[in-house]
Amino acid sequence: MDTALINILCLILLVLGILGTFLPVLPGLVLSICGLLIYKFGTDADLPMIYIWAFVILTLISVVLSYVIPAKTNRKYGGTRWGSIGSIIGTIVGIFIPIPLGFLVGMFAGVFIGELLHDSKDMNKALQSTKGAFIGFIYGTGFSLVVGVAMFLVVVLNMLGVI
Repeated sequence: MDTALINILCLILLVLGILGTFLPVLPGLVLSICGLLIYKFGTDADLPMIYIWAFVILTLISVVLSYVIPAKTNRKYGGTRWGSIGSIIGTIVGIFIPIPLGFLVGMFAGVFIGELLHDSKDMNKALQSTKGAFIGFIYGTGFSLVVGVAMFLVVVLNMLGVI
């Protein structure tokens, strides 16, 4: 295949990966990693392997953080273990609910329900805990977005001969 076509494919995958960090329909950083790997091994690019390993590790960290950060920030905002467990269960259940942003709705519902199961009389605490989970989601999405943009920039800079 022509190198120019491979480069275009890589850039498309990298852009789709960036979009996927906040659009749940796309697999986010997985697309970006695919674009990076195709660029490295599908062309004669002299991109050092340290970039590949660093971005693979950052992608794995991002996947873990997308589940852990909302649960932890839930606790910071007064949530209990019930809300943290609800966050994780709700996210997993939400992935399989065929509605837009199902995983997000599931996560917030899980936190809220978990907190109400713990203390059904304190709805304000459940709402604060859900707010914490939302802030955690924003942090995790922001981290993924930064990693995706960094991958894109590394590839573009390598294409331009800067790196």
